[in-house]
Amino acid sequence: MNWFTGILVYIIVWWVMLFAVLPWGVRKVENPEEGHEVGAPANPMLGRKALITTGLAAVVWVAIYFALENKVIPLRVE
Repeated sequence: MNWFTGILVYIIVWWVMLFAVLPWGVRKVENPEEGHEVGAPANPMLGRKALITTGLAAVVWVAIYFALENKVIPLRVE
């Protein structure tokens, strides 16, 4: 895997992991104000979730990298 492919794979893994992490710890507002969405979270903690996503995506990316380099997942027919 060259550096460009590695970056693209990391970005894709990061977005998939973000959508998996977003629902963690969501608590809805007990008494929403007029005009606010009832299902909106009280404290979305987006910074924390972005850091968690970055760490998890790095772990998954390393696993994908080693699987490709050690031919556990062969992509080329030789």
